[in-house]
Amino acid sequence: MTHIAVIGAGQAGASLVAKLRTQGFDGDITLLGEEPEPPYQRPPLSKAYLLGDIPKERLYLRPLDFYEDQKITLRLGCRVKAINANDKIIDLGDQILHYDMLALTTGSRPRRLPDDIGGGLSGVHTVRNLADVDRIMPGFQAGKKILIVGGGYIGLEAAAVAAKKGQHVTLIEMADRILKRVAAPQTSDYFRTLHQSHGVDLREGVGLKALTGDDTVTGVQLADGSYIKADMAIVGVGVEPCSQLAEQAGLILENGIRVDAQGQTSDPFIWAAGDCASLPYRGARIRLESVQNAIDQAEAVACNMLGAQIDYDPKPWFWSDQYDVKLQIAGLNLGYDAVVVRPSDTRDGQSHWYYAGNTLLAVDAMNDARNYMIGKRLIEAGKSPAPDIISNPDTDMKALLRG
Repeated sequence: MTHIAVIGAGQAGASLVAKLRTQGFDGDITLLGEEPEPPYQRPPLSKAYLLGDIPKERLYLRPLDFYEDQKITLRLGCRVKAINANDKIIDLGDQILHYDMLALTTGSRPRRLPDDIGGGLSGVHTVRNLADVDRIMPGFQAGKKILIVGGGYIGLEAAAVAAKKGQHVTLIEMADRILKRVAAPQTSDYFRTLHQSHGVDLREGVGLKALTGDDTVTGVQLADGSYIKADMAIVGVGVEPCSQLAEQAGLILENGIRVDAQGQTSDPFIWAAGDCASLPYRGARIRLESVQNAIDQAEAVACNMLGAQIDYDPKPWFWSDQYDVKLQIAGLNLGYDAVVVRPSDTRDGQSHWYYAGNTLLAVDAMNDARNYMIGKRLIEAGKSPAPDIISNPDTDMKALLRG
């Protein structure tokens, strides 16, 4: 093997190429990225970077000279036109690139509102990359009217930043509660109260009929007949995997690029990791949209590309920062049928423990790092304290790790 190419210069791609070198691969490595920026952190985009608290350079995962020192060819602003899997060729339009092994770390892209309801108006934004946030920042001024479409984590984080900057924020969610797709009603209740306490106008259970404006968004007509003026709209209605190149190359897709436990696609010379990859997990198939998975899976794939043949066992964890609340999530709550609420030692903290029967699946911890870490370790160890033990305020939580 002489040349490994990686398409997608995000967290997963950067982690994969670095791991190849630390594992001793001394062949050629090319990392191809569509954006003009070197690989950077995405989570701060809708938080500290949008607030203006950190400069762009602090987002970069590694200094540029790292790639030169490691003899990694970093090609930025490079759009891949097609992959010819039979001949192992990447078509860049103006030239072709041969590979011996290929990894796809193409990530995901935000869903957009259709043009026929105003999705194409100026002033309507999504939050996914640096360019998105750079376009948003000039309009993020005190006194402006900001509309947030979607009550998931991206929408709530954007709402928190806008409220902190003194803007008039309205958030609309078509489902009957915010965070319905990803969290229990108890977690939704916690964050609803938090946002309302900061002046956010939360409207749940109401659909968007159309954004209004000639060229630039001026407001939104809701399905209930109400109208809201807006100087800007931020759309956070989910993401979808970037799998077009994989589909064109003839790879099998299943809500993303289907990979086996080692990260290999249906083509033995092509691998995938990160948001774009659909992987096996406890008898099901999932995509994990998180920094942690992008790093861990990419590093596992790098090792397996070099012959390690080790199955990747994901240990999901996530986080979100909103105002002065840090949400930490351990595990996946898929299939839960009960939630136990445990107060924290801190004034405004609590944790929500998800169970399927007597099996602990996941923990949401709000300003409760101690119980988050305990829950995370219990889940990773396969331990499930009975729900009544968790709900008992007298329980010595640390003792559960020794049991």
